[in-house]
Amino acid sequence: MTPETAYQNLLEFQRETAYLASLGALAAWDQRTMIPRKGHEHRARQMAALARLLHQRTTDPRIGEWLEKVEGSSLVQDPLSDAAVNVREWRQAYERARAIPERLAVELAQAESESESFWEEARPKDDWRGFLPYLRRVFALTKEKAEILSGLPPAPGDPPYGEPYDALLDGYEPGMRAKELLPLFQELKEGLKGLLDRILGSPKRPDTGILHRPYPQEAQRAFALELLAACGYDLEAGRLDPTAHPFEIAIGPGDVRITTRYYEDFFNAGIFGTLHEMGHALYEQGLPKEHWGTPRGEAVSLGVHESQSRTWENLVGRSLGFWERFFPRAKEVFASLRDVRLQDFHFAINAVEPSLIRVEADEVTYNLHILVRLELELALFRGELGLEDLPGAWAEKYWAYLGVAPKDYKDGVMQDVHWAGGLFGYFPTYTLGNLYAAQFFQKAEAELGPLEPLFAQGEFRPFLDWSRKRIHAEGSRFRPKALVERVTGEPPSARAFLDYLERKFARLYGL
Repeated sequence: MTPETAYQNLLEFQRETAYLASLGALAAWDQRTMIPRKGHEHRARQMAALARLLHQRTTDPRIGEWLEKVEGSSLVQDPLSDAAVNVREWRQAYERARAIPERLAVELAQAESESESFWEEARPKDDWRGFLPYLRRVFALTKEKAEILSGLPPAPGDPPYGEPYDALLDGYEPGMRAKELLPLFQELKEGLKGLLDRILGSPKRPDTGILHRPYPQEAQRAFALELLAACGYDLEAGRLDPTAHPFEIAIGPGDVRITTRYYEDFFNAGIFGTLHEMGHALYEQGLPKEHWGTPRGEAVSLGVHESQSRTWENLVGRSLGFWERFFPRAKEVFASLRDVRLQDFHFAINAVEPSLIRVEADEVTYNLHILVRLELELALFRGELGLEDLPGAWAEKYWAYLGVAPKDYKDGVMQDVHWAGGLFGYFPTYTLGNLYAAQFFQKAEAELGPLEPLFAQGEFRPFLDWSRKRIHAEGSRFRPKALVERVTGEPPSARAFLDYLERKFARLYGL
């Protein structure tokens, strides 16, 4: 067998696996949007069966044989060629998949599906005691997975794993390790706390009551669809639906879906939630379709993914220029805004106030929510904290970092779906996304000029095209850190983000 034949076999086999995985994505979307309440038990079994099939395919010995034929050949001589990128990522995925017993893969898929379904019903009821056994099972299986994966060698060029948590983190942000994260978070924490104290000491206060007037759901949906179309989301290749916890999911080329949740007495959740998920979807819609089903056509990491969602939610969507364009239309759609001035509305949507709910947090306090979760995850995986003690530890950290503490579980330890779904190691990517977003945006303005005047004119294409060329089109060619350095000329840092916050909120709060 020639290296060329082996590589062609890999392409065909891995693309077929990707088609099967995309059916799983479709089932996951349905489970969180449309499924009848009594359908969850059957869906969990479907997901377990699919997990077994996918595990068998991703551990197929032929993958190893084909990879051996290609590795070291002229096809991968250039480490940044399409073939070399695919082979590099396929090898890493193959070794990780092969290390996980089929029994564990299937049990984990079923446990995650059952846990997510129970969480959806348990959270509104504040039923921590009922949810805890589900979480305990998911955590035990995830910890077993982490311990297995941390025993593997890292990808070439990546630092070694220092602890089991690193192996989970690596699955979402390749090459990132806890020992690199913690100093970055510490620098960020100090800057954020200083800025937050100054803001809370300012006599200027926005009228956030503006955001808690009547906002009918259908009007929110109609307005959100207008924003999606204007910003560049292809509505013929996607859709917008309501859900309990907003998400974006890529089924495949031509089908990238987003969801949001509406509150008829709160403006921000539905509109900015939609813009956030749109940012994810713009990334997926901008990936090279000719490489679909291979790493070269996949997003490089969740941190880079999050940089796109936070960019469109905050750097674009909460900018004054954006609302100079869309506030007149908002006043037509929502009668409750007709007596409101643009400047007052803009101040309100950028209000800084320590709060309990991560997804509704402002730009200054948001990353403190993530720091709480990172520290708790590390404590859990290091054996320093038990699951039964999570609510108390959660409340203590919220009080220490944000000066607020939950009075119940649903607005505390149960507010996110992530742990129910086994997504330990995922949360840090939100903060990394904020840091990358500021660095990318700073570079875009250096190359394109000030962007807000363009947004005020409804011109989003120049910035979207820049993002597609510099970030989206690269797929997984570069590791996340290398991509940030290539685009911006600097390694990942908190500096650009802290500078952005200082400029914006000093102006708003008269600091």
